[in-house]
Amino acid sequence: MAERKPAKKRTQKPAKSTSATRRKSKGFTAEERAAMKERAQELKAEARKADGEKEVLAKIAEMPEPDRSMAKRLHAIIKASAPALSPKTWYGMPAYAKDGKIVCFFQSADKFKSRYATFGFNDTANLDKGAMWPTSFALKELTPAEEAKIGALVKKAVS
Repeated sequence: MAERKPAKKRTQKPAKSTSATRRKSKGFTAEERAAMKERAQELKAEARKADGEKEVLAKIAEMPEPDRSMAKRLHAIIKASAPALSPKTWYGMPAYAKDGKIVCFFQSADKFKSRYATFGFNDTANLDKGAMWPTSFALKELTPAEEAKIGALVKKAVS
């Protein structure tokens, strides 16, 4: 009987690369990456706005009367006057931001054991008038006259 030699393993040599396979895929273009980043930021902003509103409404619900009623009404006025503002909590208070910066806020009287609640504006609010202007207001109650003034101030603050 003839002795068989074990078969040699054949190793396949890689095909010669062509210029098409030498070019590496660069993935997304700079414009595509920028667009994806913008979309991701938009989605995060939408999520923050939804979460912010839930947080603000929860803080308002925790307030004792009459602060709770005023805060609910202010929330509605601000949303109607400046829908671009995003509700969020700020130092445990309802606040409203534009581009991530607080424009206005509500502070309940109960929070600091004060005799009145406060509705205020930060320096990002566009309320400059002359060399001096008010940035916060004491609130004992909200009448239609105060509601109209607040609505106008909020509109001006984000203009």
